[in-house]
Amino acid sequence: MKIAKAISSLIESFEKLPGIGPKSAQRLTYYLLHVPQRELDEFGKNLERLKKDTVFCTVCKNIAEVDPCPICSDNLRDKTILLVVEQPLDILAFERSGRFRGIYHCLHGAINPLENIGPDEIFIDELIKRVKDTKKNKIEEVVIATNPTMEGEATAMYLVKQFKSINSKVKVTRLGMGIPTGADLEYADDVTLTQALEGRREM
Repeated sequence: MKIAKAISSLIESFEKLPGIGPKSAQRLTYYLLHVPQRELDEFGKNLERLKKDTVFCTVCKNIAEVDPCPICSDNLRDKTILLVVEQPLDILAFERSGRFRGIYHCLHGAINPLENIGPDEIFIDELIKRVKDTKKNKIEEVVIATNPTMEGEATAMYLVKQFKSINSKVKVTRLGMGIPTGADLEYADDVTLTQALEGRREM
């Protein structure tokens, strides 16, 4: 049976999203057929505004409505400690815990040779520049909070090597135990994140 073009096109669009397989894409599409048109219109407007109404913070590379983002422009934050994460969702997780009052740097990925993602494909150079610029920044400690996966560990080791190559006097630490190997930080609970912060070790 031939599916209506509008339906098949939306199914294909959903299939391009991470974690959405063909069956999930079909279920989502047919579910939306039963949603009132006004809700679909609102959904469409939200999608349209997603990139139009957001910007990359030029300082930390987080996604926000303004540049610099509210965290970077907050004078009450501790600017001496910088937490390096893979994705903006990781920042949300730490902010939700309410236990970290420093600043962030978002890499937007991790080094992954199998996916052809090298250091130049993520925001590592910008991080190194922030750490090197001691006149502008007061960073005393960099906490590497990449995920405890093969890619996250490779990224962490690469960062340590880069910091040593610039003879940085900044203390470099790694999140402590509490985050299971292979897990993503965005799914960790507040207690686990707090324990990981408190148990960080120097690299």
